[in-house]
Amino acid sequence: VQLQASGGGLVQVGGSLRLSCAAVGAAGSRIRLNIVSWYRQAPGKQRELVADINKDGNTNYADSVKGRFTISRDDAKNTVALQMNSLKPEDTAVYLCSADFWSFSSDGTIVAAREWGQGTQVTVSS
Repeated sequence: VQLQASGGGLVQVGGSLRLSCAAVGAAGSRIRLNIVSWYRQAPGKQRELVADINKDGNTNYADSVKGRFTISRDDAKNTVALQMNSLKPEDTAVYLCSADFWSFSSDGTIVAAREWGQGTQVTVSS
């Protein structure tokens, strides 16, 4: 299973971006996402949890993004989105998604694992 993150870019203060994290498995396999998280890492800073969503749709947000960011999931498409509004310069970072999942292969193999996406750059200019 690979996680493909997309949607980053350059935006002005107060603007919006929508990040997407898609889980892609081998042909013939089925994926069941459990907890999916978005993290971010700015230069010189530690990686921090931005938001996560569990299989029941319960969400958790960092205090710094509450009221501005919304995480959502589409289990039919194995994707999780992070809608980011009212962006600030301090939101500038590489955003990474991480997912705990079950993978069901066509040969009956079941794997529980955690994967990370490749990261997508978000830059907010003032």
